[in-house]
Amino acid sequence: MNVVIIIIAIVLGLLGIIGSFLPVLPGPPFGWLGMLVIFLWGKGTGGDGSPMSLTLLIIMLVVTIVVTALDYIVPALFAKKGGASKSASAGALVGSIVGMLFFPPWGIILGVAIGAFAGEFIHSGFTEKAIPAAWNAFLGFLLSTGFKLIASVVMFTYIIIYAF
Repeated sequence: MNVVIIIIAIVLGLLGIIGSFLPVLPGPPFGWLGMLVIFLWGKGTGGDGSPMSLTLLIIMLVVTIVVTALDYIVPALFAKKGGASKSASAGALVGSIVGMLFFPPWGIILGVAIGAFAGEFIHSGFTEKAIPAAWNAFLGFLLSTGFKLIASVVMFTYIIIYAF
């Protein structure tokens, strides 16, 4: 297999894993693109000698779409469960971006909770309402990040299997 193709696919797979944590990179879509590169231009085979199947590629595309959609739905559902307002959701987004820029990698995680707390506190003015909103936004972020990470690692594993 062409070394350039392998390098492109592996870089896309690694971007998928990194993008699972960073809000500015779409993690699983990068991993899927890495698989697509191997499928279209790679001539590698799996452990049993067979090339990557179109069925595997389609299944991973569906997983990518579902996990990407859940990334937007899960944190909002968790925050809403904690009684959060739209201000808390906006604060969580701003907090994750500020945290990522100034205090990576932990700033991303803490920024979500601090941003949700600040947004809810500004909106409602009550700490009693802001703390559950922040906690649930944090849990939703962790869960959706976990989904993306698992999907991206699985896709990266397939890239490695079929690249060599």
